[in-house]
Amino acid sequence: MLTSNTRGPRFRQRRGSQRGVVMLVALIVLVLMTLAGIALMRSVSTSGVIAGNLAFQQSATHSADVGVETAIAFLTGSSAAALQTSVLSGAGVRYLAYRQDPAANQTWDNFWANNIPAGAINTLAADGAGNTVSYVIHRMCNGEGQAIAAVACSISPIDHCGEGQSLRAGGGPPPQCIPQIYYRITTRVSGPRNTLSYVQVVVAM
Repeated sequence: MLTSNTRGPRFRQRRGSQRGVVMLVALIVLVLMTLAGIALMRSVSTSGVIAGNLAFQQSATHSADVGVETAIAFLTGSSAAALQTSVLSGAGVRYLAYRQDPAANQTWDNFWANNIPAGAINTLAADGAGNTVSYVIHRMCNGEGQAIAAVACSISPIDHCGEGQSLRAGGGPPPQCIPQIYYRITTRVSGPRNTLSYVQVVVAM
């Protein structure tokens, strides 16, 4: 009886070629898995950097409160007459009795560096987070001096002033209302990783 040898040279050659194809596919899969791992690592690293930057930015914004509170303490502790004149020297708080505004399309960072007088900028010592707080105070008037027609100022509404005073003891007229002038406090905070934050507050006094 005749028998066929199924494990002859052709069979062995076919098995060898199949092993070569499997090895090639395995190498391709390994390369793809390596690329996917690298992409995942880069994604995680980028997410960490973004989260860190946001934390520094938030820290800088919170540090601006110190500058705002220091400026408000200066304004409340100064008389109306004293606030009619700019203070650009001395050991105390510096102050501008007139308003300044950035030009059209001018950034606040450019305006801060090139237009605000250097003597008007107050800088505090760096805090524990490495943030340096600077602030400037503008009286919202078009010039120095008393707030009169010639020195127009932005003032708070006074329509309600004197309400409920007609029944006071003695039956005299209600006290004269003194309009409150607006003051703008601009705080600039620079911190780690080139973090830069601006916070602006307007108060009436």
